[in-house]
Amino acid sequence: MLIPCPNCGVRLSEEFTCLGDASVRRPVSVEPHLADEWFDYVYLRDNPKGRIHEYWHHSGGCRAWIVVERDTASHEVFGSASAGDWAAARNGHSMKGER
Repeated sequence: MLIPCPNCGVRLSEEFTCLGDASVRRPVSVEPHLADEWFDYVYLRDNPKGRIHEYWHHSGGCRAWIVVERDTASHEVFGSASAGDWAAARNGHSMKGER
């Protein structure tokens, strides 16, 4: 599988480490009444079939964190962006450098 790194260009997936689903949102507080939210965030993950955004670390290259959009069934990669740019876009800011 080929992954387009925003910094290095297209590289083999063996240069990367996959962290998983980038759409999961971290709870905003550590208050005790939110323990169930933290449990779900840390331990429970969906394993969707189809198009998904995932965190990948370019451990064999520039060492940057990126978000890759790919299909989990076909492994087709649709694009990538730096994790910071992706987070800004997800929070309503403009996204630069998406490929």
